[in-house]
Amino acid sequence: MRDLGVGFGYLLKGQRWVARHGRSYGFGLLPGLITLVLYAAALTALALWGADAVGWATPFADGWPGPWLGLFRGFLTAVLFALGLLLAVVTFTAVTLLIGQPFYDSLSEQVDRDVSPDGTAPESGLPLWRELWISARDSLRVLIRAALWAVLLFALGFLPFVGQTAVPVIGFFVTGFFLTEELAAVALQRRDVGLRARLGLLRSRKTLVWGFGTPLGLAFLVPFVAVLLMPGAVAGATLLARDLLGEETEPDGSTGDPGTGDDGNAAPVDGRPAPAHGHTTGTPDTEPAPGARSHPRP
Repeated sequence: MRDLGVGFGYLLKGQRWVARHGRSYGFGLLPGLITLVLYAAALTALALWGADAVGWATPFADGWPGPWLGLFRGFLTAVLFALGLLLAVVTFTAVTLLIGQPFYDSLSEQVDRDVSPDGTAPESGLPLWRELWISARDSLRVLIRAALWAVLLFALGFLPFVGQTAVPVIGFFVTGFFLTEELAAVALQRRDVGLRARLGLLRSRKTLVWGFGTPLGLAFLVPFVAVLLMPGAVAGATLLARDLLGEETEPDGSTGDPGTGDDGNAAPVDGRPAPAHGHTTGTPDTEPAPGARSHPRP
C-alpha cells in the first residue's frame, strides 16, 4: 500500500516541477487546449444526438407501453454518454501527447537532466517522424486494450447493484492504469522500452501506477483541469518511469557541485558524484535501459 502514496507523490512532484519552470509550463498548455476543443465538440454531439442513436439501435422496444420505453432508452443514453466520457478520459492523454510530442519529449528530457545525479538524459536518437509513428502505433494498441475494458465494464454496468457501485470504481482504476502508461511512455520510449515491456513494468507495480493515475483520471473528468495538469503529469510520469527502472534520482532535482557532496565533503575517488542525502530510487550501479544514450546537460 506504500506505493499508492509514492505514486501520488510523483504526481505532486511533477506539478511542482513545472511550477518552477514557467516557460515550459506555458508551452505545454497548447496541445491540451487543442485537444480539449476537439473533445468538447465530440461530447456535445453525443449529448445532442445520443438519444437518437439509442432509438435507432433499439427498434425492438418501439412498442413498449407506458414509461418503460422512456426509462429504458433514457438509461441507455446515460450509459452511452458515460462510456463516451470514459473513452474521452482514456484517449485524451494519447491524443494530446501525439499533438504535442516534440514539446513533451523535450520537457521529459529536461526533467531527466534536472534529477539525474550526473545531469544526463537518455535520448532515442530516432528522427521525429519515426518517434511520431511509434507513438501513434503504440497509442492505438493501448486504445484497443482500453476499449475492450470499456466494453466489458459497459456490459457489467447492467448488473444490479454491482453495476452502480463496484464497476465505476474498477473503471477509474483501469483508466488510471492506461493514463499512466501513456504518460510514462514519453520517458520510456526514449529509453527504447517497447510497449510490451512498458506494460510489464507497470503491472509489476500496480499500486504505484494506481496511486499516480487514478487521482489524475478523476481530475481529468473536469475538462479544463486536464489541460492545466497535463505538463506536470508528463513531468511526474518521468519521475515514475525512473523509479520503475531503478534509476537513481536526486531528491529535489538538484545535482549539486560535482566536486563536493551536499555536506561539503569531497566526492568519492572513483569519479562518481557523491550521493545526495535523503531518499533516492534505485542504486548507483543501475545500468541505463538497452539502446538508450545519455547526454550531459548543456
